[in-house]
Amino acid sequence: MSLVKGMFIVFEGIDGSGTSTQAEMLNNYFLNNQKKCHLTSEPSNGPVGNMIRQAFKGRLNLSKGKNPYISNGDLFDEQMAYLFAADRHDHLYNEIDGIIKLINQGATVISTRYYFSSYAYHCNSDADFELVKNLNLRFPKPDLVVYLNNTVAVSISRMRNRAFKDEYENERKLNLVKNNYTKIFELYEGEKLIIDATDSINNIHKAIVNKVCELECR
Repeated sequence: MSLVKGMFIVFEGIDGSGTSTQAEMLNNYFLNNQKKCHLTSEPSNGPVGNMIRQAFKGRLNLSKGKNPYISNGDLFDEQMAYLFAADRHDHLYNEIDGIIKLINQGATVISTRYYFSSYAYHCNSDADFELVKNLNLRFPKPDLVVYLNNTVAVSISRMRNRAFKDEYENERKLNLVKNNYTKIFELYEGEKLIIDATDSINNIHKAIVNKVCELECR
């Protein structure tokens, strides 16, 4: 008897939106209902993902500043776009714990961040959007993307006590990211759920579970 494929569910939102909290709650929901589930994130724990984490911590130095050959081109964001695409490929297709392998084994995979984040965080111009589009063109759509729509002010407040903040956790960058997310999800035609991230944690979780149940019943 062949296994029924699991779903691929992605959480997106600016830093401080509660994506990790909601992803963990949904993971626990599946486990409590005796359903196979795997919780993951991007950057992944793979070799390229670890390189990205070291870059964010400043342990690995990447080029910074403006690209002299491209208008509004940012060298750090360009490198991140390439690295995240490489990490995403490994995250999806590696034969140890790749997302596709787990889904084919019947597990639902929940990831905080996917290629939507590359559009949101690595794009400063139309040329950047074209680069990210080309790098991610062949990656599959998730069965559901949940976008937690948060205000920059609330995110900054929530992150105030974080011991470590990476390159992207600042007000200027988050305003740009939020605007990019708005563009992305206005155009995205796949299955999506957009939720006010300032609502209560439990209300958000219930809305997500209701959407997942709706998809499972189709």
